[in-house]
Amino acid sequence: MSDAELPPAEDGWERKEIKYRGISRRLAAHYLVNLGGELVGTDDPAEATRVDGDGWRVALSAEKVTAAGAISLTEVTASFVGDPEALAALLPRYRQKAMRAGG
Repeated sequence: MSDAELPPAEDGWERKEIKYRGISRRLAAHYLVNLGGELVGTDDPAEATRVDGDGWRVALSAEKVTAAGAISLTEVTASFVGDPEALAALLPRYRQKAMRAGG
């Protein structure tokens, strides 16, 4: 993800990037909304590229990647920026949801 696509950060905020295969951008956006975020620029999770919450923002992107041989999967990248305390609470909850999705 280029710097132009990353969500803006406030002073003192940190950045974290998490990638998961086997989930969709729609599902990642849905999880983030369930964790207190709001879609930015759309009402459709399938079209969402940004979700903002209290003390955090996330840019979402998806691409097809080769898993093995002719097998390809969708890999969703969630680029988080936020207050360190907000991210410390959010990231484990997001990881738990996203990890279960592919299985």
